[in-house]
Amino acid sequence: MQMNSHGGASARPERRQRLRARVIGSIVCGAIILAGGLCAAAQDYPTHPIRVITTSSPGGTSDIFMRALGEALQKRLGQPFIVEARPGGSFNIGARVCAEAPPDGYTICIIPAEPLVYNQYLFKTLNFDPASLEPITQLFAIDSILVVNRDLKARTLKELSERSKAQPATLGYSTGAVPLGVLMETIRKDYDIDIVRVPFRGGGEAIAALLSGSIPVGFYGIANVRSLIEAGNVVGLMTDSLKRSPLFPDIPTVAEVLGTTFDPPNYFALLAPGGTPKAVITRLYTETEAIMADPEFQRRQLIERGLRPIASSPEAFAASMVKDRQAARQIVEEAGLTPQ
Repeated sequence: MQMNSHGGASARPERRQRLRARVIGSIVCGAIILAGGLCAAAQDYPTHPIRVITTSSPGGTSDIFMRALGEALQKRLGQPFIVEARPGGSFNIGARVCAEAPPDGYTICIIPAEPLVYNQYLFKTLNFDPASLEPITQLFAIDSILVVNRDLKARTLKELSERSKAQPATLGYSTGAVPLGVLMETIRKDYDIDIVRVPFRGGGEAIAALLSGSIPVGFYGIANVRSLIEAGNVVGLMTDSLKRSPLFPDIPTVAEVLGTTFDPPNYFALLAPGGTPKAVITRLYTETEAIMADPEFQRRQLIERGLRPIASSPEAFAASMVKDRQAARQIVEEAGLTPQ
C-alpha cells in the first residue's frame, strides 16, 4: 500500500527522523552549554573559603603541614583554607565526615593511610566507603623511628628483648599509625619481646608517656621524636624509611635490621568527597604539586620533619591505593589480626 506524503505511512519514518535529529541536537547543545559552565566554574573556583578536614588532633603532623600548605594555596587561589580537626576512631571519624560532605569542592580532607587502606580489614564495619573518596594527591610518606626511653638501656632489638624478659609483663609500646603497630607485632614475635601495645587518643599523650618512661617504647614519625633523640632522652633503634634518614644517618633502616622492607608505607594524602568535579580535583592537584615542588617549601615543611615528598597525580594515587589495599590485606592476615 502506498500513501501520499500528507499523512501516509511513507511520511512517518521521515517525521521520526526529523524528531530524532531535533532531540539529539538539543542534547548536544545542552552538553556544550553544561561543559562551558563547568569550565567557567573551574576558572572561577574557589569563590569562598575551603574547609579542610584533618583526622588527627591539632598540633599533629597533618595539622601542621596542612596549615602551611593552606597558607601557600591561599596565596595562589585567593581563598583561605580553614583546617577543622576531627580526631578519633582510628582516623575513621574524620574520613567519614569528608565522605559525607557535599561534593562541591569546598570540603577536602587530609587523611593517613589507615582509613584509606588498612581499616577495612581491621574493623568489622566502617561507616563510610574508602573507595568513594576522590583522590587528589598522595602528599608525603612519613619516615618513622623505633625509639626507646634511654633509661631502658637498649640499643638493639636483642637488648630490648633481654630488658623485656627482665621485666615480664610490664613494658608497653605505642605507635603513631596502624601500619607501625602491625610491624611492631611482627618484631615482637620474631624477637620474642615481652611487650604490649598501649593505644593513645593523641600523639601528645603518647610522646609524654615515652618521655616519662611509663610507656618506654614507641614507633613514631621522625618529626615527633627528633628533638628527643637529639637531646638524648630516647634512643633510635631503626627507621622504616627506604634509606637512612639524612637527619639521623647512624640509625639503620628496617631493611638493614630485619632483612626486609615494610610496605605499604604510612602516608598522608589529600582527598575530596566522591563526585567532586574533575576540574576542581585537577586544579587542586596542580596548585598543590607546584607548591610542593618548591625547594624551600620542601626543606622547611617536609625534609626537616622527616617527611618524604610524593605529590603524585590523582590517577597515580588511585592506582597505588589499589595495590596498597591488596598488600594491607596480606599484612593484616599474616600478623594474625582480626577485625574488631
